[in-house]
Amino acid sequence: MKAGIYIHVPFCAKKCPYCDFYSVSYRTEPAERYTDAVCRNLAELPAHLSVDTVYFGGGTPSVLPPAQISRILSEIYAHCDVSDDTEITLEANPLTMTPARLDAWREAGINRLSVGVQSFQAEVLRLLGRQHTPEQAADAVRRAASAGFSNLSADLMIGLSVQSPQLLDADIQAALSLPVTHISAYLLKIEEGTPFAADAPPLLSEDDLASRYLRMHSRLTEAGFSHYEISNFAKPGYESRHNRKYWLCAPYYGIGPAAHSQNSGLRYAVPDDLELFLNTPIQQTEITDAAPLSDSERIMLGLRLSEGVDLNAYPDSREQIMKAAAPFIPEYLTRSGSRLSMTPEGWLLQNAILVRILPDEEA
Repeated sequence: MKAGIYIHVPFCAKKCPYCDFYSVSYRTEPAERYTDAVCRNLAELPAHLSVDTVYFGGGTPSVLPPAQISRILSEIYAHCDVSDDTEITLEANPLTMTPARLDAWREAGINRLSVGVQSFQAEVLRLLGRQHTPEQAADAVRRAASAGFSNLSADLMIGLSVQSPQLLDADIQAALSLPVTHISAYLLKIEEGTPFAADAPPLLSEDDLASRYLRMHSRLTEAGFSHYEISNFAKPGYESRHNRKYWLCAPYYGIGPAAHSQNSGLRYAVPDDLELFLNTPIQQTEITDAAPLSDSERIMLGLRLSEGVDLNAYPDSREQIMKAAAPFIPEYLTRSGSRLSMTPEGWLLQNAILVRILPDEEA
């Protein structure tokens, strides 16, 4: 399987109070040095590495000047064997999606945008600390389509107590009215060390959160979107090919502070320290798992996908898992021959179910 490249862009105009991804405030000089550092690290990738996905995540990658995005992509093409149909994704804040930047991204080779909408409701955006308005988010998606982007994803977030069923329906309808081909629907999680950990807005109860999640599933699948992964919906053919690499245990190479990689039988990460990244000729890495991808982990990751896993690939534990899974069928798990998959109701209880069906799995 061909590899993916993940570029962690650690810059934001303003950090959201729920976000625990590594980022710092954008400044011109560090961003220029960052681009230099990314390019010199790209030169260290294995020669002629076969690549078919590139993902700019963050942070807010779209705050980087387009010329720097273009330079990074040029280095990838110079050092890797890049497939003609490579999926190249840029995460974008609606406020950065100007006509000039959209045209420049297209010219650089970006062919997929993941737009950080979160909600089309002003009150929800305010509570989430987002700076754009619902109108600005919708206009940004329309501008992207007009600029020639046909692969557009929108992020939505569920979890605030103000998100009544009616408001959620309004968010879903607003997204469906736009030319999006993919929707990521995240359940708000309070992360340690974030402002929300110290002072969170009123949140939905677990039961209400589950109800909203299943409502999202129902509305989007009725509209022709496939619920292909716990948090992701797509029109046919528009699943995130890069993110599928994580769930299918394909190799990926991460560059940038806080970027993670999995290849050559190891899982490793770059320290979340921009200055260290800038001042080190080759990025430092720390091994996070010297023996990744046990059978249990592969099954756990595979069960995130609607297609599930073929347990014939795991003959040593197949019968044990099938026996343990039986009480959860059909409400939380489905079985078709040797293939096991989760229902949306099962995804809501995934950890509890995995503890009971996977060998040597801990809560």
